[in-house]
Amino acid sequence: MKLPAPNPKAMLADRGYDSDSFCQELLVHGILPVIPSRKGRSAPQKTDWRRYRDRNRIERMFNELKQIRRITARCDKTVLSFMGVFSLAITELWIRSLSM
Repeated sequence: MKLPAPNPKAMLADRGYDSDSFCQELLVHGILPVIPSRKGRSAPQKTDWRRYRDRNRIERMFNELKQIRRITARCDKTVLSFMGVFSLAITELWIRSLSM
């Protein structure tokens, strides 16, 4: 099974990735950097805080997935079995997030 090549529109990252060279490289490739400026930066960059808020949601989702031992320990022997359990876990998290 081959996954399609990603074509991201934006990169959500924390302050550790705030460097002029990194942001310029993203812009060259047509990717909008959504990175808050470091506290000591002389010329702070503007940040799209609405997009940046999504980063927190993604981090929490990965944290919840790490809490499921069967996924973290990779107890399943085949890729198909692992992907089935992974899909069920993602679906459960999605349904749980809808009820909030």
